[in-house]
Amino acid sequence: MSHNTSRIQTTHVGSLPRPQHILDLLARRSDVANAPDPDWDAAVASAVTDAVRRQHELGIDIVSDGEWSKPSFLTYITSRLTGFGDAPDLVGVAPFVGSREHRDFPDYYGQAEWGKQLIGTTRLTATGPIEYVGEDAVATDIANFKAALNTVGATDGFLPAISPANVAFWHTNSYYKTDDEFVFAIADALAHEYEAIAAAGLTLQIDDPALVTYYTVNPDVDIAGAREWAKVRVEALNHALRNVPREQIRFHTCYSIDTGPRIYDLELKDIVDIIVSVKAGAYSFEAANPRHDHEWKVWRDVDLPEDAVLIPGLVSQSTVLVEHPELVADRIERFASVVGKERVIAGADCGFGTFAGNSHIPASVGWAKIGAIAEGAKIASARLF
Repeated sequence: MSHNTSRIQTTHVGSLPRPQHILDLLARRSDVANAPDPDWDAAVASAVTDAVRRQHELGIDIVSDGEWSKPSFLTYITSRLTGFGDAPDLVGVAPFVGSREHRDFPDYYGQAEWGKQLIGTTRLTATGPIEYVGEDAVATDIANFKAALNTVGATDGFLPAISPANVAFWHTNSYYKTDDEFVFAIADALAHEYEAIAAAGLTLQIDDPALVTYYTVNPDVDIAGAREWAKVRVEALNHALRNVPREQIRFHTCYSIDTGPRIYDLELKDIVDIIVSVKAGAYSFEAANPRHDHEWKVWRDVDLPEDAVLIPGLVSQSTVLVEHPELVADRIERFASVVGKERVIAGADCGFGTFAGNSHIPASVGWAKIGAIAEGAKIASARLF
């Protein structure tokens, strides 16, 4: 991750609103268990080029493939791992059922149809050794993305990949002796995907909402318990990243909730030291929504790893209001006042298409928010450089 030299660089979290024809193809593939589809490969390759072009035209410096080949940022990995089988007890049950949020705001979450089944979101359980078999799939993602970068003329790109903690968070363990053994087995498997992305010369983004979501989902766990749980998961993640250069890694965490009361989000001050213990060159986190907008001040007391940069969320997926570019610029300047203008890359709180067909933000609004990041960064750059 390069530092800013003459202006504030821009990016986002990865997931972008999928076009309808991609949603239709994803639904069809899900219905027939990922059977070969003659329309799929060409459609995705073309769509990724479109996604990169639109980001580039809006002024985004560090672009993604939009994650348009995946049913979601989380569950895509199921088809790339062996060792999992059906879990009848988990059918239709989302991890947030029984959470602090769900418990205290049943009227809200009842109306929101929380936990409804979506494209490709089946939850499974480990029934045997977990191994990675996604070489062809990740190679295709890499090839499509690099071709799009070349076609559009974009020079800096990142591909997201899920963390071990989130695989273990979504699925369950019926094979390994302990949960720690389970998450480390997942880490060993995912290392193959991480290393493939880095070897292709791309930046690897680790998506790890579970790191801060675990506290919300488990009402019987206090902050100390959540921290101990997180430390083990970071140890497993760093194990998986052992062969990837730090400067090619960016780490993203968020709270797994779009719209909602969110009074039980774990506060940044209670987890930030564990976040920055992840082997990464950049840290992406929520900073724009009303539960976390004040937390920029926490970074005054944080010792960032040498040369690491921050990617704070400056626009939020938790509201359809499109942030004014002046507000985005003001938020950039806050972080610049704490860690320096060279170490702030303008980002978003979370993705705008994390689960196919279930975005709370309409596509047009999501793209407008992406544009606001770029416009705000221009304003801040004029002030800071």
